[in-house]
Amino acid sequence: MPQDKETTIVREGRYDAQRIETKWFERWQQDASLYAAESSSTKPKYYVLEMLPYPSGVLHMGHVRNYAIGDALARYMWMNGYNVLHPMGWDSFGLPAENAAIANNTPPREWTLRNIENMKAQMNRLGFAYDWAREVTTCLPDYYRWNQWFFLKLYEKGLAYRKLSRVNWCPKCATVLANEQVVNGCCWRHEDTLVEQRELEQWFLRITQYAEELLRDLDKLGEWPEKVRTMQRNWIGRSEGTLVDFKLDAATDSPDSTITVFTTRVDTIFGATSVQLAPQHPLVARLAMNNDPLRAQVEQLIAEQRKAKEVGDIGAIEKHGVNTHRFAVNPYNGERVPIWVANYILMDYGTGAIMSVPAHDERDYEFARKYNLKIRTVIVPRSVDPEETSAEPALPFTTLLGRLINSGPFTGLDCEDAIKKMSQRAEKSGFGKATITYRLKDWGISRQRYWGTPIPMLYCEKDGIVPVPEKDLPVILPDNVDITLTGGSPLGRVPEFVNVTCPKCGGPARRETDTMDTFVDSSWYFYRYTDAHNDRAPFDSNTVAYWFPIDQYIGGIEHAILHLIYSRFWTKFMRDMGLVTNDEPIERLFTQGMIIKGGAKMSKSLGNIVSPDEMIARFGADSTRMYTLFATSPDRELDWQDEGVEGIRRTLGRIYRFIARNAPVETQLAVSPRVERETLSAEARKIQRKLHQTIKRVSDDFQGRWHFNTSIAAIMELVNELYAIEERVARAPSPANLVPAELLNEVQRDLVLLLAPFAPHLAHELWEMLGEKTNLLRAPWPKYDPALAKEEEIEIPVQINGKLRSLIVVPADSSEAVIRERVISDEKVKAAMAGKQVAKIIVVPGKLANIVAR
Repeated sequence: MPQDKETTIVREGRYDAQRIETKWFERWQQDASLYAAESSSTKPKYYVLEMLPYPSGVLHMGHVRNYAIGDALARYMWMNGYNVLHPMGWDSFGLPAENAAIANNTPPREWTLRNIENMKAQMNRLGFAYDWAREVTTCLPDYYRWNQWFFLKLYEKGLAYRKLSRVNWCPKCATVLANEQVVNGCCWRHEDTLVEQRELEQWFLRITQYAEELLRDLDKLGEWPEKVRTMQRNWIGRSEGTLVDFKLDAATDSPDSTITVFTTRVDTIFGATSVQLAPQHPLVARLAMNNDPLRAQVEQLIAEQRKAKEVGDIGAIEKHGVNTHRFAVNPYNGERVPIWVANYILMDYGTGAIMSVPAHDERDYEFARKYNLKIRTVIVPRSVDPEETSAEPALPFTTLLGRLINSGPFTGLDCEDAIKKMSQRAEKSGFGKATITYRLKDWGISRQRYWGTPIPMLYCEKDGIVPVPEKDLPVILPDNVDITLTGGSPLGRVPEFVNVTCPKCGGPARRETDTMDTFVDSSWYFYRYTDAHNDRAPFDSNTVAYWFPIDQYIGGIEHAILHLIYSRFWTKFMRDMGLVTNDEPIERLFTQGMIIKGGAKMSKSLGNIVSPDEMIARFGADSTRMYTLFATSPDRELDWQDEGVEGIRRTLGRIYRFIARNAPVETQLAVSPRVERETLSAEARKIQRKLHQTIKRVSDDFQGRWHFNTSIAAIMELVNELYAIEERVARAPSPANLVPAELLNEVQRDLVLLLAPFAPHLAHELWEMLGEKTNLLRAPWPKYDPALAKEEEIEIPVQINGKLRSLIVVPADSSEAVIRERVISDEKVKAAMAGKQVAKIIVVPGKLANIVAR
């Protein structure tokens, strides 16, 4: 923008993203401390973290979006004077590495570390501001040593234990499969091999001991998305109810057996007309032991249940069942009721057994109608006389606001009162008790895999289960293991690993060959970031106390349950050990939306993957990362459009060219950055006002809902205004309309500061072009001045009897009297009011004026 004819300096040039980004990439790489958190500081701390990735080999656009959000926030907080911790690491154990080892004949360690190197290079090329001195790689012994140490502490406290557990077993692989590896009832690798259910000894962590606290403390997480908290509440699944023992009828093969059912509505038990078992219930196997037709029918129910879980909605399963032709006895009335096995009963809820009360439960009603089971009403509305048994409600009648009928000595009680009294009766008589159950089950961490943390336990013929002494940690995962995914755990075929000396008796012992679930790695990694090279403890407690809780955690909604519940459990256990003082690891959580293309989630099978490397090569890293923030708000699904990245590149090019033309020459750098508003022309005041409105919008977005799309749109509007004023000034015949150099320098400087979190390479280039010598990363964020942002004039719509007739322009601070005067004198209003009288003028300041005419 010319200042005058003598000092006009034209710095036209093409925006060369590759040249600029290569320059700053190389410069940043030379400064290892550039993004380092300060070890001691009087500044307020801010710990911002994105969920660490699995090193699959390359970044995808979902990674880029996630990390662009966190990076923008980290840069904003640095510029606002915070001591920022922004680390990155690798969730590097897991089954994909084993699969890749088989496919590529490459050891998992080699494959994983090579992928880490590649992905780290991509992150650096994108300009993500990570403190790499704190890098954590979970597959290295300096990290997984502490997984093993924590396991020993859990074992000492009785929170790690071993028990029989039903698992998915592929007979061809001779190994356990996760639920996700069972497809249509068959092994994911052997599509013609039916998966069996087997019971194996497995290691568990007693997370259920913290179930009540995990549920209760969700109320502390007010800065988490309500959707995530709801998902966790449902997963924990607290239910208050009653355990009731139904003895098997004496006529059965096992008259001493008991079926313990859990019910939240013991008040309806006189209406129970059957007992139903989950297909995996231990009693079912006994009842079907010598009954081939029953066993085949139960296996079919299991297959149906598994398929429903794969689809993801077990509640919508078409209900099927099989009658065992055995009976159990209701302890409240002595009635014999048939025992059924049903596919909608889950072993992981309650006891895996229910009493079926068709008249007062929707699922039971549907099942009873299908199989012609008895339906007996025992609850009626409170308004109905309990003696009037014929006045029954429409079924199923499920409300608690009822009164008991046909219920022996409990007839006439209200439901809630009956639940209390009937629970007391069960406990007094020894056939049940009031209890609280959880859907949450203990965390099974055993994996019959190679690429994971070895579980530090030994088995001695004399002393049984023996922990590995702490001094012998880490138990190193051996290299060069034959991985075939057959014959059980690969570690079991490594004699030098398996065969050891018992530290307790000195005799022969064997190592545990299971490895840990990789969720163990990710349950506490963010604590290790604070003290990543500590070889005496997992971390220093004082250091953790300074940084925790995490101020902002960013990741996908798919981790809302397991990862986040496990990490909360781990924190509470460490607190009880005295390692940390915080109850929760994360203060604020943000879940970003998925990136799709062509209406579908990006996947190789659909051929709609977008490579970040390709986008960087075509448009530059700044354009690529900035587009992921601009296309929509970060919490929403983003439908990828290459044209959108090109649009961002054009915007960055406009910013570059404007500052290249208008950056001050050396003699202008000492000019005062502020000018008095009263001395400015109308054009200058307009651009100053737009600048401060933009500062407010961008700052508000960072402090609020992170609508970075509107932040970037505001920056675009400011740039458009700069170009428009530049054209008007160029055509102005009088110097009175010129924008002073002082103001232009201020606008350009603040524009670069606002751009810095979103397009750091270009922002640093322009900062240098403006002659700034300070580090842009630590430069103070621009301040918004409400007085300078205030509009001088505003438009007010004028209505007559509610119908829009005109628009008037008035000073922004006009009184109601002034507005009324302008309304009456407006020519369009005069014409519309011809022949009418003004009854009243209603003014809503700053909004509208309405004339009531007659």
